[in-house]
Formats: sequence, structure tokens, C-alpha cells
Amino acid sequence: MNKKKIIIAVTGASGAIYAQMLIKKLYQLKDQIEDCGIIFSDYAKEVWELELKTDYFKEIPFKIYKKDDFFAPFASGSSNYETMIICPCSMGTLGRIASGISNDLITRTADVILKERKKLILVTREMPLSLIHINNMKIITEAGGIICPASPSFYSLPKNTEEILMTVIEKVLQLAGFENNNFSWGV
Repeated sequence: MNKKKIIIAVTGASGAIYAQMLIKKLYQLKDQIEDCGIIFSDYAKEVWELELKTDYFKEIPFKIYKKDDFFAPFASGSSNYETMIICPCSMGTLGRIASGISNDLITRTADVILKERKKLILVTREMPLSLIHINNMKIITEAGGIICPASPSFYSLPKNTEEILMTVIEKVLQLAGFENNNFSWGV
């Protein structure tokens, strides 16, 4: 099995629990990972503390890069990172990516992933959507990105909130190409 080189970006959009669950699940799948870098936007840690009442992000088992660290390996296409997941992805970050604005490590890395024709997965959590949001999503989709709204599924009959939220994380991991024993329709 080829191990993955992956980047996780966390923005200040509401939904820090998705990022926390994704990072914890990735650690459980660490045998499938060669390298995993984490980037937080300016407000991501504040939202994390507000919503989750924890500073677990200080104990993340992967390397955390500063948002202005343009010497991070994945700021260049030569580093061969194959997947970037932005979870949760704010509409501001999505808009900057759609416009080609690379003003921090998150948007620069997304730009690199798209230009190298690698996998960019944006876990959006905003609602309702404006036409501007929809048009930005269209631009990113046409450029090869994947818009994966944090919309839980229920056909696996989740029994609690964590199981409901995990349906989103399992879908994201499936899109990223991880081998994971998650619910599959009709199986």
C-alpha cells in the first residue's frame, strides 16, 4: 500500500468538531500515512476552544505549520503531497482559493494542489449559500476540487451525535482514498 502525504487545514468556520474528529481518525489510520501536516487559520484555534471547550489542538500528533510558513514542504508542488482537506472550510477561504489568492499557507497549498492536479477536498459548513458561494464552489469544482458539505447521512442508522458526525468524516476519508471500514450502501 502506498502511504499518503496529506495536509489538513482548519479554518475559523463553525464546525471545529469535524476537524477534531478527522485528525483523531487520521491518527488511527497512521499506518496509511507517510506525512501529515496541519495548518490552522487565524481564528480556527479560537473557534475550536469556543465550540469544543478544549485546547486539544496543542496535543495534535502531527506537525502543525504556521499560516505564514511558506517554507512548509507542501507550499511547493515538488513535495508530492497528494491530498489536502480543508475542514471546516469557511466561505472566505473558499472564495480566496476560487480567486487564486494565495495570501497564506492554506490558500497557497490549495493553489499548489489544484495546479498539480492533486486532490483538494473542501468540507464546507455554511448555510444558506449565496450565489457568490455557489459560483465559487463551481469554479473550484471546475478546477478539480471536491466540495464536500458537512451534511451527515442517516442510512447507517447512527445512534448518537458522534456517529452522525462521523458519517461526514468517513465520507471525507473515502474521498481522500483511505482504507476505512465505513458504512456502504447496499453492502
